[in-house]
Amino acid sequence: GFVGVFIQYLSGHADQSMAFGVYLLGAFVAGFSMCLLNIVVNPMLNTLGGGGNKGNQLIQVGGSFNSVMATFTPAFVGILIGEATKANIKDVFPVMYIAMGVFAVVFFVLLAVNIPEPYITKNKESLKQLMTGALKFRHFVLGAIAIFVYVGVEVGTPGVMIYWLSDHPEVGKTIAGVVAGTYWLLMLAGRLIGASIGSKVSSKAMLTVTSFVGMVLILLAIFSPTSTMVSLPVLERSAGALSFGLAEVPINAMYIVLVGLCTSIMWGGIFNLAVEGLGKYTAAASGIFMVLVSGGGILPAIQGGVADAAGYLSSYWVVFICLGYLFFYAVIGSRNVNRNISVEDVDDVPLETAPQSMPVED
Repeated sequence: GFVGVFIQYLSGHADQSMAFGVYLLGAFVAGFSMCLLNIVVNPMLNTLGGGGNKGNQLIQVGGSFNSVMATFTPAFVGILIGEATKANIKDVFPVMYIAMGVFAVVFFVLLAVNIPEPYITKNKESLKQLMTGALKFRHFVLGAIAIFVYVGVEVGTPGVMIYWLSDHPEVGKTIAGVVAGTYWLLMLAGRLIGASIGSKVSSKAMLTVTSFVGMVLILLAIFSPTSTMVSLPVLERSAGALSFGLAEVPINAMYIVLVGLCTSIMWGGIFNLAVEGLGKYTAAASGIFMVLVSGGGILPAIQGGVADAAGYLSSYWVVFICLGYLFFYAVIGSRNVNRNISVEDVDDVPLETAPQSMPVED
């Protein structure tokens, strides 16, 4: 990550014809590093909590920090940069230095701290074998699909709303942006709530309730009259400072924004349920999960196509169907029906339960 951000910084000093390519290379390296961090962090948090409710709680805590930075970093960067139209990468070195500093601190902390890694296989199974093993578990396969669907819901719900409100004669692009920001702010609030109750409420209960409530909110958004306007609290940046204000929006937008509370805890809940009982296959399963965040690019595109064909609000039937699948996964699909599959290394199996070899003749 440090190297990726540094390459991005160098793009500001590169020749104009090469600058964009250098920047994209740096963005790829930094993004790839973040993906690897997520592959490691999610199972690590779940393991440190011992799985179950406590594991879900720690994942929610991690998600809360993620949401804090996602909510406030854009405004913070905007304050540091100033006028974006006049800014150049080499002129925003404070931002780049801060980013490199964050990656450097994480590197040295992970290097110095001894964190248990119970899922490292002692018999050195290949990655292909571990991934194949993970895919034998029905609840994991359905959970991987659930992650694909969830990320699509998380991204598509506010994404289409921005376009709809931007085209609305009584709202416009400026208000649309701050309303979408409220969606992400509610995701932060939801993750903080999830972190506080995660040890007492199961992942299954959380996912069941939030997916059902999300479906109800989407139905209200689709069928409510767009002529009904409400005042929605929003977080906006004025004169370089963050402040709360009120935005007049159709009531449909309010219901869509409230979906952010529902989607907030879904990632942790799905991950916790899907990797439960995978043992040595957990690390490989986490890698498969990160591949399927591609749903955040595919499903919003499908929703956008429906919006072009049938209208913005009608496109939320795509979100409704996805939430319906998440409800199914929480209630039925998350059950581990493959408990007969061994998830321990051969070296970890007690002698009396290990397969016996042929007796040796005297």
